[in-house]
Amino acid sequence: MTEHTKTDGLSAQQSETEKEATAGVSAGQSRASGAVKIECNACPVLCQISAGRTGACDRYANQEGVLIRVDPVVVLKRALQSAEPTLVPFAPSASDDAWGGDLMHTNEVFITGVGSSTTYPDYKPAPFIVGSQIDGVDMVTVVTEGIFSYCSLKVKIDTDRYLGPEQANVLCRGEVVGHVTTAEYGSQMLSLGGVHHLTGGSKKEGRITMELMQALGNKAAAELSIEGGATLVIQAGCAPIVNGVVEQRMRVGCGSAAIGIFAQQFFELADEVVVVDDHITGVLTEHQAGCCLNMPASGISIRGRRSTPGRYFQVANPGTGWGGTDISDPLAIIEKWDPKRAWPGLRLLMTSTTGEHAAWYVLDEQLSPVQQPMPEAVQDVIDRIGENCEPSLTTVLFLGGAGGSLRAGVTDNPVRLTRAIKKALVNVTCGGAPAYVWPGGGITVMVDVLRMPDNSFGTVPTPAIVAPFEFSMRADEFKRLGGHIAYVRPLQEVLQRGAWHHDGAPTARKWVVQPTENAWPLGQPPLLG
Repeated sequence: MTEHTKTDGLSAQQSETEKEATAGVSAGQSRASGAVKIECNACPVLCQISAGRTGACDRYANQEGVLIRVDPVVVLKRALQSAEPTLVPFAPSASDDAWGGDLMHTNEVFITGVGSSTTYPDYKPAPFIVGSQIDGVDMVTVVTEGIFSYCSLKVKIDTDRYLGPEQANVLCRGEVVGHVTTAEYGSQMLSLGGVHHLTGGSKKEGRITMELMQALGNKAAAELSIEGGATLVIQAGCAPIVNGVVEQRMRVGCGSAAIGIFAQQFFELADEVVVVDDHITGVLTEHQAGCCLNMPASGISIRGRRSTPGRYFQVANPGTGWGGTDISDPLAIIEKWDPKRAWPGLRLLMTSTTGEHAAWYVLDEQLSPVQQPMPEAVQDVIDRIGENCEPSLTTVLFLGGAGGSLRAGVTDNPVRLTRAIKKALVNVTCGGAPAYVWPGGGITVMVDVLRMPDNSFGTVPTPAIVAPFEFSMRADEFKRLGGHIAYVRPLQEVLQRGAWHHDGAPTARKWVVQPTENAWPLGQPPLLG
């Protein structure tokens, strides 16, 4: 059998022991069936792949005795004709005449790590080390994929609904895959994945965690449940579904903030306004905004813990009702009325922080609130509250640490890469999308998956997530940090031949421009940092 090409482009060496053990059997053949198999060394699993089949990760295949990469490398082209600079992906096509290989404007093209391949441990230079020139400056971009066990997803869910207690377990298909973390202004937050769920539990837990992270990272929907809380369906860029209900609005602010924002519009339309909120319920006449408008005290007494005037904590338990509380009747938070201050005919508006719940009451002779039809002018203010609420969305951020051997694909002295990134001498992107690099040690990055190309994330069955990385810098900086200078190749050669080890190189067809509908604003091209 002809010696096959492995993912690293290096020859497969057999030890004397291996040769003795396989005596009488051709290299790469199975004893049982005699079928030709190829060992893939992209990760420590070392799959033995039969002809016409893929490995466990579905990223590599045995095509007539040659190991190939199944997915194309995603290349971005800058769409200069749009009003705002964008980058759109293009991929191999069977058409040979769509693009002749001439790069008149190389600064409009960017090789991403999506589909670029790598091995782990990364004991060799990255598969693509691309040299180009931007505005007369020699640049180098090191393009690779990383295999991550230390990675997670931070999920921001725009809702006031109670999803579950802080630190509660998040489950997917019966397995714990993360936890509820601190709520933020108008949003609930989840932390999903991480090394302890990927590798620290059962095989089933690790596999389901990996599949969940891949699905959410690739912008697909996922169903989750929270211990002691809600069931969810979430998808990046889409409205969350909480207990079967599609969320519509992210609150304009807490109850106190809503009072402050709309106080002047409520003035003279209502004698008292209560904005119900799980965190801070606002009462207009007690609030500083009401005092500034010289509104007389209404005599209302609200259940809960009084903070500063007009602001109440813990008026009810968290839930999916009014303002993220567990109440369906807003009058439940009113303890009593002071007969020395309240009066028959007092007009009371109660609303939630999104305006989705609102009710209008008038006190009768016994100072009991009686619900009445909402006046049109008051409804206009309620509608204004809704207008100022942003659409409820789910945001998925990938968080991973690029350490260990991944840096060896860039330089033979990895700490220099880390230091250069912290000094902003090297720009880090993930699939061409800008990545936030966390302060402190290591290269810990966070990126919005919506800004990445579709299907940017893969998996290996260890289990771990495969994610794209690109490191861009000036050529002189690349040399200074000990980069693999001998492997730098011009952009045009890379587009024509593929990775330096020619794994998956487009020999039968050329790279051609084929824009898709997926485009996203990235500001300046990634090479410019």
